[in-house]
Amino acid sequence: MADLPDLDTLRIGIERIDSEILDALRRRMDLADDIARAKLAAASPLRDPTREDLVLRKVREAATSHGLDPHEIERIFRLIMDMSVARQQALIQRLDTTPLRVGYPGIEGSYSHMAARDRYAGRQGGVLLTGFETGREAMDALRRGELDLALLPIENTSAGSMSETYDLLAAGSVTIIGEMLSQVDHRLLGLPGARLEDIRTVLSHPQALAQCELFLRKVPWIRPLPEFDTSGAAQKVRERNDPTIAAIASESAAQRFGLQVLARDLQPASGDYTRFVELAREAAPVPPDVPCKTTLTVVLEHRPGTLGQVLTTLAQRGVNLSKLESRPIPGEPWRYRFYLDVEGHAASAPLIAAFEDLQPLTSSMKVLGTYPRAENWHG
Repeated sequence: MADLPDLDTLRIGIERIDSEILDALRRRMDLADDIARAKLAAASPLRDPTREDLVLRKVREAATSHGLDPHEIERIFRLIMDMSVARQQALIQRLDTTPLRVGYPGIEGSYSHMAARDRYAGRQGGVLLTGFETGREAMDALRRGELDLALLPIENTSAGSMSETYDLLAAGSVTIIGEMLSQVDHRLLGLPGARLEDIRTVLSHPQALAQCELFLRKVPWIRPLPEFDTSGAAQKVRERNDPTIAAIASESAAQRFGLQVLARDLQPASGDYTRFVELAREAAPVPPDVPCKTTLTVVLEHRPGTLGQVLTTLAQRGVNLSKLESRPIPGEPWRYRFYLDVEGHAASAPLIAAFEDLQPLTSSMKVLGTYPRAENWHG
């Protein structure tokens, strides 16, 4: 019988391998620091679920090829990923200039993400973007202090107003401190090799489906189905791997999920633009020489002609009304809350006088924010 290896020698070999594993983990954590800095500079979310799923899939395949239990290896790598994220968060907390924490509805590659990236990328100190499934979740995180800002879409040039955002603003606890205008350029995305005539279902956010209504009329064999997010719809097309399913989303989403552009020019020739509002827990000062806008909400006294009196009052005070929106008041059938966008600062003499004149016409009135007016329709 051959001599068995000495137990102490075997243990020394395991300790050597353990040391190599620890050294590899240290190098991985060092790379996690570099990734955190790169994400802050590029205004990318700290967590990337799609990337993580791809890594875990590769890990499971590699584990199987090495004769290891893929489920146990996946569990280990999930812990390593959590360690990496914790390392990145710790790095962010140590920075001399704390990065801005911004939330938006949707996942990476969505129009809200691209708008946030355009607005905050390059900011000194960095930006930490976080996507949420809904605007409500982003707003709740802002109220809890987990975010510094939230960027939510509020209206589109072809599909109209985003009712959810208006309803969230009515809940209070936040203020509008900015707005931006971003061009929306939809594409019809399918699996590589898919053909337009074979598509039977298209997934997208309800607003995107509404924006592409004219195109969808031309392809009556395609049934639209709403999803919470355009980029999330593109992700589902990739995951389902069904050539009869497509998504309406951005070119960026096509590149991110490896999809093929089946059709362009889904919107009117004049193009589509979405207006976003930037929300914070506290108001921000507006320089005196910057053209600004004020948003307020009012509930009118329930008597004939009150809305007409409000509009007349603003006109008499020389206040330009740029937007008027109404939303039903929950629990009060047939009563409505009105949202008004007016040009000027809430602290300016014309608006102070106008608001005083409006008081007798309203049962409640609240300024939701004064902020710089967006002038550039190209975002």
